Amino acid sequence: MRRLPLISFLALLALKRSRQASDSLFFPYDIICERNGAVDIFQAMILGLVQGATEFIPVSSSAHLVLVPWLFQWPNPGLAFDTVLHLGTLLAVLTVFWRDLLALAIAWWHSVIKVLFGHSGRGEESPSHLSGILSTAKQGTREILLGHEPGVAQARLAWWIILGTVPAALMGVLWEERFEALFHSPVRVSMLLLVTGLWLMLAERFGRKEHPAEDMRWWQALLVGIAQGCAIVPGISRSGATIGAGLLLGLRREAATRFSFLLATPIIFGAGLLQVKRLLALPNLDATLLPLAVGFLGAFLSGYMCIRFLLGFVRQRGVQVFAAYCWLLGLATLVIYLLK
Repeated sequence: MRRLPLISFLALLALKRSRQASDSLFFPYDIICERNGAVDIFQAMILGLVQGATEFIPVSSSAHLVLVPWLFQWPNPGLAFDTVLHLGTLLAVLTVFWRDLLALAIAWWHSVIKVLFGHSGRGEESPSHLSGILSTAKQGTREILLGHEPGVAQARLAWWIILGTVPAALMGVLWEERFEALFHSPVRVSMLLLVTGLWLMLAERFGRKEHPAEDMRWWQALLVGIAQGCAIVPGISRSGATIGAGLLLGLRREAATRFSFLLATPIIFGAGLLQVKRLLALPNLDATLLPLAVGFLGAFLSGYMCIRFLLGFVRQRGVQVFAAYCWLLGLATLVIYLLK
């Protein structure tokens, strides 16, 4: 904390210089590297490994995909490559959590049947009158919100994942284009990395770390979802924002991490579908299939290993080390920019 004045001074100095370098609001990425250039196989593998690792480790994958090409003067890989990397990370989280996701989906479906028809779909009779339907729906909803049975707790967690997905989806639809310009600004990305580091440190310092994810309330799930939506800004780590929010809301470290990964699944899936639609409209896609495949494989392998690693690491050691990494990378980027 004592170094915050120095960090703030370097950030403001770099921001001032970046504004002097261009008349536009953001530092122009085409000064750093070519727009939409083709990456080679080595670059594809490195970027795939970086994306897969930093998508789940709370250090901001978007920041790394801005800073790595900038530091090494690589071309901007473009939409096709970004889409394939997201699909690789999606496969990684599905591979690790497929049993959890299947159990959540089944529990959610039983809860829907119970609320709508007054039973769990196991041969029980449904009420026929409107008053009976409303009464059983109210009772079913109450059981989902307050029940402690394993099936009910899983159904409630599934509903919280759906609820937590809404803010990020809305923020993405409304503000995606506005924040895309930040992908062209290494200085601002590095400053936001400092914010991510501060958020993680505060969460570790002040979080109570008492409850499992199944004990969350609806408003807590909504707040974690809002934190996830903030990661639309490059430099704000999605997993860092959600894990930090979970810790501050009283979740245990492993519970906050697990909920963060489960909450990521529909967002990564939805973003991947949206990008695939854009991807199919691009010309000359066949010419880049090999780098795309290499990037996909790198993102999947590193994502899978990092999910496995992070669940145990955060439970035992917390997130301070990732906060320190964000500060070091953010400061290093500001210093390198000032020296160029």
